[in-house]
Amino acid sequence: MSGRRPTRPLTAAAVAFFALITAGCSSGGSSERQPEKAAAAQNQGQNRDSSPYWVDPKSDAARQVKAWEAQGRSADADVLRRISERPVADWPDGNDPAPGIRRAVRGAAEDGRTLVLVAYNIPHRDCGQHSAGGAADADAYRRWIGTFADSIGTTPAIVVLEPDAVPHIVDGCTPAEEHDERTALLSEAVDRLKQQPKTKVYLDAGNPAWIDDPGKLVEPLKRAGVDRADGISLNVSNFQTDEAVKTFGNQLSGLLGGTHFVIDSSRNGNGPLSGSRDDAWCNPAGRALGTPPTDRTGDPLLDAFLWIKRPGDSDGECRGGPAAGTWWPDYALGLARRAKT
Repeated sequence: MSGRRPTRPLTAAAVAFFALITAGCSSGGSSERQPEKAAAAQNQGQNRDSSPYWVDPKSDAARQVKAWEAQGRSADADVLRRISERPVADWPDGNDPAPGIRRAVRGAAEDGRTLVLVAYNIPHRDCGQHSAGGAADADAYRRWIGTFADSIGTTPAIVVLEPDAVPHIVDGCTPAEEHDERTALLSEAVDRLKQQPKTKVYLDAGNPAWIDDPGKLVEPLKRAGVDRADGISLNVSNFQTDEAVKTFGNQLSGLLGGTHFVIDSSRNGNGPLSGSRDDAWCNPAGRALGTPPTDRTGDPLLDAFLWIKRPGDSDGECRGGPAAGTWWPDYALGLARRAKT
């Protein structure tokens, strides 16, 4: 439903291609850019030292910054640093997660930071929609999650486990005959990941605009092993406001005996798209970056604001976007320009 898949690194040629096709999007003279440059400058420095999470120096956003600087688009590059200089979750490959995770482990160890990873490869993923795919069967998934966990090793890490998997059980998108296998695989995945001594696991539970009654999530989450996880993740790849999600999270936590939660604030700075469009989650216009990643939340149940969805990755082929999970520089720049922090 939410149109996301693991983001794969772009080649140098692809980055150059995106840079070329977006070169015409820079508008206005230098005087018009001064407010943006000043705002971007204020945000620089609020990156590696403002949260405990690892910033990937070779992310798509970081490469785009370099490409635009090479083209003389320094004002746009400065704005995009609001993404490139902040920690964003990594979505390891669905075929072999080891190389990507091991690279990130090395970087996080050098910086003394915590990794944020997303495990997104459950069989029958996304009900065959924009982010269709996943492991071929249950045994393939077990092998994949084992490799995923092994690759983390003893590095401090947060793993957001299978966005949409439980909510799709609740909303009926996942057929009833697949429910038992799915919750069993999620439960096993929680246990496998928790064998890593410094790994925290948050089982995804959707968002309040999707599952409006948190009580419907309780039993599926319990069957999926939430009692052995570190908590739940909310608002992944969505746009609901921090306050709306915190209210929902506290309600669901109460029904689960006080479980903690994390919020994806990557793109919720302007809240959701107004109106009742069914595709309001898919590349909506006018959105903005939200609360920067931090573990200082002021709420005893809210463990962190995280950028779980990679800002600038397309939700799917809607509103002119490329395939789900593909880096989209124009959309990223819009999110960053409209950001308030």
